[in-house]
Amino acid sequence: MGGASGPSAAPLLGKTEGDGVTIDGRTRLAGVIGWPVDHSRSPMLHNHWCRVHQVNGAYVPLPVKPGQLEMALKGLAAAGFRGVNVTIPHKEEAFRLCDELTETARRAGAANTLRFVEGRVIGDCTDGTGFCDNLLAHGVRLEGRALILGAGGAARAVAAALQDRGCEVFISNRTASRAEALVQALGAGTVLDWTDWPSRLGEMNLLVNATSLGMGGRDDTAWSSLLQKGQEGLSVADIVYTPRQTPLLKAAQERGFRTVDGLGMLICQARAGFQEWFGVLPEADEASFDILAQDLARHGLS
Repeated sequence: MGGASGPSAAPLLGKTEGDGVTIDGRTRLAGVIGWPVDHSRSPMLHNHWCRVHQVNGAYVPLPVKPGQLEMALKGLAAAGFRGVNVTIPHKEEAFRLCDELTETARRAGAANTLRFVEGRVIGDCTDGTGFCDNLLAHGVRLEGRALILGAGGAARAVAAALQDRGCEVFISNRTASRAEALVQALGAGTVLDWTDWPSRLGEMNLLVNATSLGMGGRDDTAWSSLLQKGQEGLSVADIVYTPRQTPLLKAAQERGFRTVDGLGMLICQARAGFQEWFGVLPEADEASFDILAQDLARHGLS
């Protein structure tokens, strides 16, 4: 906070300034809800876009414990927030709490982008589109068979988006009943037992980690041995982006597979929410990518 002192100084009534961002009584507010939420680079991305597009807006991290999401949404809407993103572990609960859902959110069975309109919560799911846009940007063809690890909100969105683009989807999750529920909700797909998917990898064109495995660099999975059956031409994608080079992606690169990290997905899925809250559709451009990549590198998460 800045400003001169003394009787001649003009007071900054309700206003804070710093890093090129001005916050006052007209500032549009949005944020990201998660538990934990300190790993999220969404605030950095959205505030970068606010500066670039000269939007009087601010986007903040909102740590909300499990079981408190409904109360948090009501409070934020009452406080004048335009909306929020929702991340682990709240996406499926957010879906249930919405007053209205887009067709994309219904298809995915999850909501990650919420708008507050006259006391109502309107839910959308941008994860699937963001994921596919990121794959296409990396030259991955959306065809053939895709094996998705996980059955949570992000997995549901990715599976629905890949199905809608003509892929045959296989789901594997540690808790088989969740994978079965996902396939039933999608109306198509095949469940693979968690212990069996490595032996079926040779049949796949794409492997997607849609779990939190590897987040924070946790190397507690023997990915190298699990990837042994993968064939030439396999693409491996990870929705985790902290770090960008997850243990899975490192193991996949060592085997010569094409890899796609989750940073591009973060940027691509964020565009629609920014437009809804702040009135501008930003580009998933090199500058947006670089500002996040450099931050991850500074924190040893590249």
